[in-house]
Amino acid sequence: MKNLKVTTGILAIAFVTLTTLSCKENKKENDNDNEHHSEMSTDEDHSKMNHDNSDGHHDEETTHDNSDGHHDEEATHDNSDGHHDKDNADETIDARDIKMSTEKNAATTPIIDAYFQIKNALVTDSKGNAAQGGTALLAAFSKFDMKTLTGETHKEYMEIAESAIEHAEHIVKSPLDHQREHFEVLSTDINDLIALIGTEKTIYQDFCPMASNGKGAIWLSETKEIKNPYMGSKMSTCGNIQQQIN
Repeated sequence: MKNLKVTTGILAIAFVTLTTLSCKENKKENDNDNEHHSEMSTDEDHSKMNHDNSDGHHDEETTHDNSDGHHDEEATHDNSDGHHDKDNADETIDARDIKMSTEKNAATTPIIDAYFQIKNALVTDSKGNAAQGGTALLAAFSKFDMKTLTGETHKEYMEIAESAIEHAEHIVKSPLDHQREHFEVLSTDINDLIALIGTEKTIYQDFCPMASNGKGAIWLSETKEIKNPYMGSKMSTCGNIQQQIN
């Protein structure tokens, strides 16, 4: 009986010991699992941080893409060529202080006739005929005898002729709307030429209030009938006679 009790005690001690060891092992495994899980979480967080950092890289790329603004500026600069062309067409000539000549001068007839050719072409919206008139005007100026002009008159003529020739050259090569812009300044040149050295023709100085973006502009005509070169077929009768020359 005594031996049985001893044996039973030993078994009980062994069972307790085994249970304790098993609990420790389980705890150790749990701790290991927790550590492993923590490491995995840290790795995931680190990976996420790296991914977030990659977003920063994309942000840099976005910032770099904003450099396209520089290219936009270049495009704007390139468009300035168009503005330069417009400046040529819309050039404003300072008013010339010229006393109206009463001389019946036949020398200006070829120049005035070529001008009328341009005017009548613009009335009918004909770009091609206007260009032919521009060519005729260039030829007329090249044949004009400047030897008959002296002193201040010669100086004024040279200024007028230089401007008129420039705008005639543009009329030869420009589309219809730009031809009309150049014709506006050309009309002032021819009007000043007539005032300077006279003409044998009877001419009417007409005015369109809608030309030049509503500022108004003159043109010269060989007839009393209003035929507007600025409005063309859209409003050919717009305007009025301001002055008769001869």
